Amino acid sequence: MNNSDLERVTVRPMDEYNQKLVSYVHPPNWVNPQPADVYDLVVIGAGTAGLVVAAGAAGLDLGLKVALIEKHLMGGDCLNVGCVPSKTIIRSARVVGEILDAQDLGVNIPQHNIDVDFPKVMARMRRIRADISHNDSVERFSSLGVDVFLGSGRFASKNTVEVGDKTLKFKKAVIATGTRAAQLSIPGIEQAGYLTNERVFSLIQRPEHLAVIGGGPIGCELAQAFRRLGSEVVLFHSGSHLLNKEDAKAAEILQKVLISEGIRVVLNSKLEEVVTVTEGKRLYFSANGHRDSVTVDEILVGAGRSPNVEGLNLESVGVEYDKRQGVKVNDYLQTTNPKIYAAGDICMNWKFTHAADAAARIVIKNTLFSPFGLGRSKLSNLVMPWVTYTDPEIAHVGMYEHEAQKLGIEVTTINIPFSSVDRAIADGEESGFLKIHHKKGSDEIIGATIVASHAGEMISVVTTAMVNQIGLSKLSNVIHPYPTQAEAIKKAADTYRRTLLTSNTKKFLGFLTKLS
Repeated sequence: MNNSDLERVTVRPMDEYNQKLVSYVHPPNWVNPQPADVYDLVVIGAGTAGLVVAAGAAGLDLGLKVALIEKHLMGGDCLNVGCVPSKTIIRSARVVGEILDAQDLGVNIPQHNIDVDFPKVMARMRRIRADISHNDSVERFSSLGVDVFLGSGRFASKNTVEVGDKTLKFKKAVIATGTRAAQLSIPGIEQAGYLTNERVFSLIQRPEHLAVIGGGPIGCELAQAFRRLGSEVVLFHSGSHLLNKEDAKAAEILQKVLISEGIRVVLNSKLEEVVTVTEGKRLYFSANGHRDSVTVDEILVGAGRSPNVEGLNLESVGVEYDKRQGVKVNDYLQTTNPKIYAAGDICMNWKFTHAADAAARIVIKNTLFSPFGLGRSKLSNLVMPWVTYTDPEIAHVGMYEHEAQKLGIEVTTINIPFSSVDRAIADGEESGFLKIHHKKGSDEIIGATIVASHAGEMISVVTTAMVNQIGLSKLSNVIHPYPTQAEAIKKAADTYRRTLLTSNTKKFLGFLTKLS
C-alpha cells in the first residue's frame, strides 16, 4: 500500500471538521508498519468490535502482538455514519420538539416561525464527530501498542492475512468487518440515486421533501429528526405498523406521535418504481389496494443491512458465511475455522454498538484466556438492552411476552402507565409506560419495555437487576429520588410486593380461622 492510495479517502464535505476527522481515522500520510514475525491476534475491521478486541488484547500487559486492519475509516459505522452523527442531529431535532410543546407548558413561542439553520446543525455534527474521533484514531491505537494497517485485508492462507504488499502471520484472527445498507430491488432507484446512513450525514442543505424507506429504528429516528428540522417527510413501511418487532403498544404510541408531527406514514406499502422527473424523484407505490405516487428531493433508505464478507477470501480458510446473515459462528463466537473468530454486526443479530463491545470482550476471553483453562464466555449469556432514539424513546431488555410463551415460560406482566407517575405528569409526558415481565409465581424479571423521553437511561436499572439476578422484591427496597420518572420502576416492584402481601395475608387469616 502506498500513500497515494490513502490520499483518496475523503468524507464530504471536506471542511475543517472532516479534514480533522480523516487526519485521525485514516491519515493520508500514514505508512503501514513492518509486520511482526507472528501476531497473537490479527483483527480485520476497526469498528467498535475490532477496536475493543485490539485495545483489550494489547492492554493486557502480556507482551501480545496485535494487528488491526481497516480499509476505510477507523471507528466504523458508530463514529462515522451511525451512533455519533445520528444522535447529534437528533439532539438538535429534540430542541424543536420541545419548542413545539412549549405552549402546553405555558410558554408562548411562534410555532410557525422556528428558524432551523440546517447547515449549522450539520456543521455542529461534523465538529463533534471530529472531536470524538481521536478516541478511535490510528495515533491512539498505535500508542497502545497495536500495529495499525490501513488497507483491505484478505486471508491468504490458513494463518496469514494480506494487506497491500504486507503479509501478516497470525495465531488467531478476528473478523469484525460489520455491515452496510442493503440494496433494494426497486426499479429505477439506483438511477435516481438515494441516501443511506453512509451518505445522509454528508448533507449540507436540507431536503425540502424526503422519502424514508423503512419503519424500523433507523427509519423512524431519522424520519422524525428530519421532519423536526424542517423537511416534509413521507415514511414507507411494508408492515401493518411501525417497529413491527417492538412491543405493539410502544410502537402504537410512537406511530401516533410521528403522524401528529406531520409525517405521512404509509403502511402496508410496496414501492414499485422510482422515476427521475423535473421536480425531483417520483416514487410509485401501492398501499392497502390503492396505487399512488409522491415526488421528493431525496430518498433515504433505512431498511436492511448486508454483511461485509466480500473480498475476505473466507472460502480459502474454511470460514462459512451467508451473504445475507454474515459469518457463521457458534455460541463462543468461533467460526467454522477454530483459529478464526468474529464479532459485531458481521455475525450477530444484535446490531448495536454496545452489543459489538460486549461480543468483543467475549472474543478476547475465548481467544486469549480459554486455552489456559480459564473458561469460555457465551454470547447467549448476554442480557442485551436496546433503544430506539425517537421522542419518546423506546427501550427494551430481555424477552417479550410472545417470546416467553414460545419457550413455555408463563409470565405475569406489570404495566405502569406514566400517567400515574408524578414526574411524568409534571413534565407533560404521560403517554408512555413501563412494562415488566416476570416469571409467574416468582419475582425473577425476564424482560421489560419502557416508553419515555429518556427511556434509554432508565432501562439500565432493569438490566442491572436482571444481570445480577435481583428480583422485584429486592428492587422494591431501592429508594428512588422523588420526583423522577424512574420511580415507575419502584412502582412496578411495589406492585409485585403487594401481590405477596395479599397472598400471605390470606394464608394467615385462614390459619387464624382454623385455630378458632
